[in-house]
Amino acid sequence: MKTQNELPSLPPTASNLSKAIFTVNRHAKTATNPKYLYGLKKKAILKMITEGKAKKIGLHYSANPKFSQQQSDVLVTCGEYTFHIPPCKGDFDTLPHLGHLDKKTRNPKSRLNLLQAKKLLQDYTGMKETGTHSSNRKKRYTRPVFKPLGESFY
Repeated sequence: MKTQNELPSLPPTASNLSKAIFTVNRHAKTATNPKYLYGLKKKAILKMITEGKAKKIGLHYSANPKFSQQQSDVLVTCGEYTFHIPPCKGDFDTLPHLGHLDKKTRNPKSRLNLLQAKKLLQDYTGMKETGTHSSNRKKRYTRPVFKPLGESFY
């Protein structure tokens, strides 16, 4: 019987990497540390683009712009999957703008374990998750200290 540490290693093919990115992206939406998962996704996609395993298609208006009325994301295709990543400065000059996101286009389902997906992408990118998240723990409640009326606070 295999334990979690003995997960079978997947070869870093374009198909396996895109399934791993899809799995990590899906879990990042509800994760306790989404920043790391989104960073892993972005680093893997950028490396795939430089190796020719993925291709930038164009720009889409973001469905959830942060602090502005409009924001664009880069549409990237990896095998039979498509993903969005934040744009670089040169993307606005070189890529066509595709308008709003087509809600009918969906990625195929993927049944890949999150631990397996993270391991594949970490091996591929060389990115490692740092330590535990002590900042996520609830801070212990301390009662306020009240001074008797007339005493100084200092």
